[in-house]
Amino acid sequence: MSTQVIEATERTRVRRHADRASYERERIYAILDEALICHLGFVFEGQPIVVPTMYARQGDWLYIHGAPASRMLRVASEAEVCIAVTLLDGLVLARSVFNHSMNYRSVVVLGRAQLITDTEEKMEAFQALVDHVVRGRWEEARHPTVKELKATKVLRLRLDQASAKLRQGPPTDPLQDQTLPIWAGEIPLRVGPMEPIEAPDLPVGIPVPDYARHYRRQVGAS
Repeated sequence: MSTQVIEATERTRVRRHADRASYERERIYAILDEALICHLGFVFEGQPIVVPTMYARQGDWLYIHGAPASRMLRVASEAEVCIAVTLLDGLVLARSVFNHSMNYRSVVVLGRAQLITDTEEKMEAFQALVDHVVRGRWEEARHPTVKELKATKVLRLRLDQASAKLRQGPPTDPLQDQTLPIWAGEIPLRVGPMEPIEAPDLPVGIPVPDYARHYRRQVGAS
């Protein structure tokens, strides 16, 4: 892993609520490792477009993939892009509507994605994507064939232009509102798994693997 802090630039510096910003690589990577979906923004024929997609981090790189015909990947491999990831941790209810907020952890990444053509690196990217979603699944599931690899486009984006922004804690009511007879506080929110549901065509006798039965999101940078 490279330096512990990602240097803030004019493009990545957080200006609104700068006190909530973090450029620590470990914190940025922890947020990326825990979230499942990113939103990728790009400009196509003068029109701004934002597309939700899965991703994975491997070291100092972020990977995304899709079909070769994907407009998102075709444009992303030729132009500057913006990737945003958000974890919503709770609702913050102040005594005044003006001071309501949310607790969150977010990351914004900027840069120009690179197309991966090396077969071995493509396979490693596939593993990173699978492990990011369900750690342990790669060892059990069938790996992509050469034909499937050719039918998939994989891009990588180096994490050298990134910043995090976080809010945590209770509402910040002004003194004049703190005596109002109105409840104030936080409603924590968490994404949690439910019981796995077997595929309708699953043969009898195949047990639910531990990584599915005891699934939880990875927390912390690797």
